[in-house]
Amino acid sequence: MSKSTAEIRQAFLDFFHSKGHQVVASSSLVPNNDPTLLFTNAGMNQFKDVFLGLDKRNYSRATTSQRCVRAGGKHNDLENVGYTARHHTFFEMLGNFSFGDYFKHDAIQFAWELLTGENWFALPKERLWVTVYETDDEAYGIWEKEVGIPRERIIRIGDNKGAPYASDNFWQMGDTGPCGPCTEIFYDHGDHIWGGPPGSPEEDGDRYIEIWNIVFMQFNRQADGTMEPLPKPSVDTGMGLERIAAVLQHVNSNYEIDLFRTLIEAVAKVTGATDLSNKSLRVIADHIRSCAFLVADGVLPSNENRGYVLRRIIRRAVRHGNMLGAKETFFYKLVGPLIEVMGSAGEELKRQQAQVEQVLKTEEEQFARTLERGLALLDEELAKLQGDTLDGETAFRLYDTYGFPVDLTADVCRERDIKVDEAGFETAMEEQRRRAREASGFGADYNAMIRVDSASEFKGYDHLELNGKVTALFVDGKAVEAINAGQEAVVVLDQTPFYAESGGQVGDKGELKGVGFTFAVNDTQKYGQAIGHLGKLSAGALKVGDVVQADVDEARRARIRLNHSATHLMHAALRQVLGAHVAQKGSLVSDKVLRFDFSHNEAMKPSEIREVEDLVNAQIRRNLPIETHIMELEAAKAKGAMALFGEKYDERVRVLSMGDFSTELCGGTHARRTGDIGLFRIISESGTAAGVRRIEAVTGEGAMATVHAQSDRLNDIAHLLKGDSQNLGDKVRAVLERSRQLEKELQQLKDQAAAQESANLSSKAVDLNGREAPGQRACWR
Repeated sequence: MSKSTAEIRQAFLDFFHSKGHQVVASSSLVPNNDPTLLFTNAGMNQFKDVFLGLDKRNYSRATTSQRCVRAGGKHNDLENVGYTARHHTFFEMLGNFSFGDYFKHDAIQFAWELLTGENWFALPKERLWVTVYETDDEAYGIWEKEVGIPRERIIRIGDNKGAPYASDNFWQMGDTGPCGPCTEIFYDHGDHIWGGPPGSPEEDGDRYIEIWNIVFMQFNRQADGTMEPLPKPSVDTGMGLERIAAVLQHVNSNYEIDLFRTLIEAVAKVTGATDLSNKSLRVIADHIRSCAFLVADGVLPSNENRGYVLRRIIRRAVRHGNMLGAKETFFYKLVGPLIEVMGSAGEELKRQQAQVEQVLKTEEEQFARTLERGLALLDEELAKLQGDTLDGETAFRLYDTYGFPVDLTADVCRERDIKVDEAGFETAMEEQRRRAREASGFGADYNAMIRVDSASEFKGYDHLELNGKVTALFVDGKAVEAINAGQEAVVVLDQTPFYAESGGQVGDKGELKGVGFTFAVNDTQKYGQAIGHLGKLSAGALKVGDVVQADVDEARRARIRLNHSATHLMHAALRQVLGAHVAQKGSLVSDKVLRFDFSHNEAMKPSEIREVEDLVNAQIRRNLPIETHIMELEAAKAKGAMALFGEKYDERVRVLSMGDFSTELCGGTHARRTGDIGLFRIISESGTAAGVRRIEAVTGEGAMATVHAQSDRLNDIAHLLKGDSQNLGDKVRAVLERSRQLEKELQQLKDQAAAQESANLSSKAVDLNGREAPGQRACWR
């Protein structure tokens, strides 16, 4: 009996755990600290800084089953999903990694043992082929002499992409940085399927399928193209779970594995479809995976960046449901079946099921209002089309007016053998972006371009003032050796008390001082492992190597600490009042206000807002100690510590507890006791997106100022009503009652006046035939 997809996932992790690898949880689909990526698209993404030497872990071997999305950006499989056997927007990447530990020999032997071992996947050895980089004699020799694969099944692949080291078998992180040859393992499905081995003219067929890619990072590519050997070569591997499941379950298409069969049957049930071979079923079964997990990781439908990609995928799925005959909202109903089929990999999704379903349902309902009209317009344009290409302006109008993503328009056109002028669409889209940029007045963000190779030690938990050495300076994103008075710059220190913006908490402000110079810090940000102080040199000169006295604005930091601790209390209170479905979707902790975005499907009632306020203030009055402990990530989760959305956590984490009321993972700065907060006051509650609410609140002096301002307004109103704040309610009710009585009397007078005027006009009427009626003469013309 073949293994299920869930069993295959677990077997992979168990195998590498038995080989001394740390099993690491899948990271979020939203990459942390990597602006070059739209979504996590490979297992190595979460280890990028480890490979670059910017991050250190307490293990040198790791294994993961990483959730990935490839839709939008450089890696975009969206248009092919549903039309091929192996393209997906969402997939799981199984991987094992060595950070300067084992290298080619062990990596290849591990792969071979897992694939062919009787206790593991037990694949027939004669069905496996491998490729190596053309000059990688070491890997070739291991496959031939140690593993025993015949030479005819080991294929050398050279530079087949038009440039040195541009090859299917040479992997590069970027134009510079770690890179190296790779070896790929292919499975031969048999001669009953068309296709040739890798490197042959027929390699695009479905007979030989790549199942595993093993990358040997052994070089550091320089800007001039030269390759320098890395001091500690590493290994990065990736195997698509869906592909290996198809092989082990003896099917030729990923959509035939148990996971997809279950989802396709669920799609058919909610849409009423009867033909299980319909490609639209495959599209929807794929799309529910990416959409559900993206929402669970905090992405919400919008017209920008990740939110726009999510919207495109949802709307593509809705349109295919429409083609299948779905008469009502259906997409959100697939979240439950998805959770069941994902097994242990769906636990996070299960915790947020209600929120995910609400977001998907709301988006589908919104699009349903314009889908029919948009399709009618598209049909009209296609009917009068001369040629086989729909112009970009029309595609853009469909997007701009009816919310049709261009790939959805392309889907409809493809079914009629019509192409879309996507270049023309992009031209129209870019013109709209240009107008938006001009209207906003925003320029380039040079700080986003900064790359810092050094690291800074944060000492701000215990110090607000200390001396640090300048290790780097940046002006307009470029490294410099010195700056002069009047220049704006980013200053990096070897150690600092300044907190860099993270976890929703804003960066510190203050000063960097020394003999003859003062640098005013107006923000603090992270750049990899470095902490950058953004500001302006107001006097003197500053150069790399100088020692500065770093002084944090203490009063501002104190207000931030109170707001951050109150945010934790409010989070716990919201979960008590509204339910365990409440999860953080974003936050801002500044010195003036705290803002908290959370998952909830409706506006909070006034009584619920008051209950949250009362709960938080009760914890403040208890004056609980606020304690921090460093522990293993898994131990913290087992303790029930809540993690913050979008944050990246090391294996050892900082756990912040407030008695038995709140326990969260947090790297921010906090009060010493809850009583320090003084007072907590909610000032607003509103919606920001489907299924997401926002609370803004103030604490301490800010809360007192809010109370005083409200009291002053009440007193002003009471004075206008010639009363006091104690009987204000009675006064207002009396005024309203008097107003209603006066309005009633006014209406009666209007009715009487209208009746009298009508009688007067009737007495002046003249017969249309010219005969004079009783009364005075009048003529209506």
